[in-house]
Amino acid sequence: MDADTIDAFHRGRFHLVQPARGAHRAGIDAMILAAAVPKEFAGNLADLGAGAGAAGLAVASRCPEARVTLVERSPVMADYAARTVSHPLNAHLKERLSVLQADVTLAGLARTKAGLADNAFDFAIMNPPFNDASDRMTPDAVKAEAHVMEADLFEAWIRTAAAIVRPGGGMAIIARPASIAPILDALSGRFGGAAIVPIHPRPAKVAIRIVIRATRGSRTGLTLEPALILHGQTGNGLSTRAEAIANGEAGLFD
Repeated sequence: MDADTIDAFHRGRFHLVQPARGAHRAGIDAMILAAAVPKEFAGNLADLGAGAGAAGLAVASRCPEARVTLVERSPVMADYAARTVSHPLNAHLKERLSVLQADVTLAGLARTKAGLADNAFDFAIMNPPFNDASDRMTPDAVKAEAHVMEADLFEAWIRTAAAIVRPGGGMAIIARPASIAPILDALSGRFGGAAIVPIHPRPAKVAIRIVIRATRGSRTGLTLEPALILHGQTGNGLSTRAEAIANGEAGLFD
């Protein structure tokens, strides 16, 4: 694998150690997902499929009372997460961060033995591999594991979230719009009060992502929130709102 990079996020308030090439590199999706967590959140949060830890550290950066567990199946990426946590530039966050190498899709006793105990968290966030297996595959095994959707992926991940998040706790997921049906099916009977934010690249373009936030055990109905527009009609700069979200200065549901 090529050399590592140390990348600044939230205007330098935290840094990520990640591979320069050959594996999934974190970007704006992780920052948007982290922004789904309320700024006033205080408690234990699980970042499921954390990779090098971008979304989890972004939550720790935004929420000074949050304690974050980075859960990652890949030994390679779990090692990057551990190196991110221990990096001197993240020393101000280290005491509120931990890394757990575990398979999010485990169930029952196997999941508990892996370190994901029932009702142990107040919130879970997830950025699961959501590319369809029929999409063009990367030849890199680590990147493929981070990108390519397995059968019943959303059911397995949300089942785990429902087990490890206490009643009344929250979850948030970022995915492609085409995945809305299986996500809502997996939430049914587990999480309610779902709120959906569509993410559009430009004002006149269709959404490329959705973020869904929900509460365990809630019976409140589904809501469609105002969209996040990433860019203007022209140019590559982020919109004012998207830039604030990307830098940890605004919440997605504010």
